[in-house]
Amino acid sequence: MGKGKARTRTLSQSTSAFSSSNFSSFSYQYLSLCILSIMEAPVEALIAAVVSFVFISILFAFLALLCRKPSPNPPFLTSNSLPFTVTTASAPFEESDSFDTALHRVSLAELAAATRNFSPESIIGDGTFGFVYKAQLPSGVTAAVKKLSSDAFSPQGLRQFRAEITTLGRLRHPNLARILGFCSSDHDRLLIYEYLEQGSLDSWLHDDDLEMNCSVSLLTWPVRVKIVKGVAAGLKFLHDECQPPVIHRDIKASNVLLDGDFQARICDFGLARHMDGSRSHVSTQAAGTLGYMAPELREGMVATAKADVYSFGVLMLEIASRRRPSWPVREEGGPEVSLIRWARKRIEEGRLKEILDPRMEVGEEKMGEVEGFMAVAYKCTEESARKRPSMGEVVSIMDQLLQETTVS
Repeated sequence: MGKGKARTRTLSQSTSAFSSSNFSSFSYQYLSLCILSIMEAPVEALIAAVVSFVFISILFAFLALLCRKPSPNPPFLTSNSLPFTVTTASAPFEESDSFDTALHRVSLAELAAATRNFSPESIIGDGTFGFVYKAQLPSGVTAAVKKLSSDAFSPQGLRQFRAEITTLGRLRHPNLARILGFCSSDHDRLLIYEYLEQGSLDSWLHDDDLEMNCSVSLLTWPVRVKIVKGVAAGLKFLHDECQPPVIHRDIKASNVLLDGDFQARICDFGLARHMDGSRSHVSTQAAGTLGYMAPELREGMVATAKADVYSFGVLMLEIASRRRPSWPVREEGGPEVSLIRWARKRIEEGRLKEILDPRMEVGEEKMGEVEGFMAVAYKCTEESARKRPSMGEVVSIMDQLLQETTVS
């Protein structure tokens, strides 16, 4: 017992000296107590002491980790090193975006003066994202100015604004509307197009007041065929001659403008997308307008050039019949069906005259052209995309079938 007490006094003195040294923290004091316990306490107490020490050490380490200040982002994660500009929802969509430098950037003050401060009397149309104004630019050029509404600042609206500029701003074709410039100022977004005297095809087809103001019907059969051929040529250019190819994705009557000679110009490229060289489709969510949208898009499949072909076929039937694709047609003594189903049934049965606009006079000598016209529309509106022709094939077929069609 005496020797044990001596060892205890010696160990106690050693631990006391150890505690008074540079390592006089609480942890080491607690360790000293644990060592004394080894000499005097039973095994159960020893185990409890060791477990307590480990627990307290982990607790202190965890608290120290929480108190650490976060380190700055590594250089490879800073916004300056990213291949795109990082913006937030509240950031203005302006200088952070790159636009085609070939386009003329116009100030908001110039456009306000050109449209008489965006007077209601200057409005010549409206679209999905705002009103269109007739403007007299300082250069003397008459233009159409689309002033985007607040909806244009949604993610979709901003994408469409960019797509319109980057796509249409770089394309030149007789059957595509020309964009002359744009304005991006604070929270105002405007697009400037060439002014086309006859406005939209949709107005000529469905605005009775517009037709009544004319002494004679201007949408004769030859004029309608000319419009269809112009739209077909524009789509062929987009699909076959652009690099990379472009899918419009929203072909419809309101997106076809007419110049003084009723030459068609495709406009509104807000939903347009480029196809990569390695792909024949665009992997995006469904886009388009009810009544014109291809069946595969309604089912959630990817967009291809054949979706534009389907919309073009719908437009052909709309132009020939003067019926809106989004409005159902009542079958004789039967239920209401879509325009496409109604027209395709009559094409199959050879009842072509029933499809034609009754206000349009078509002589028997033109029925051969009507038959060829309807055959093309029928092929373009096939349910299966694989059965539809390409726009290049459509142009070739129409040139062969309708080569004698002229506008008097």
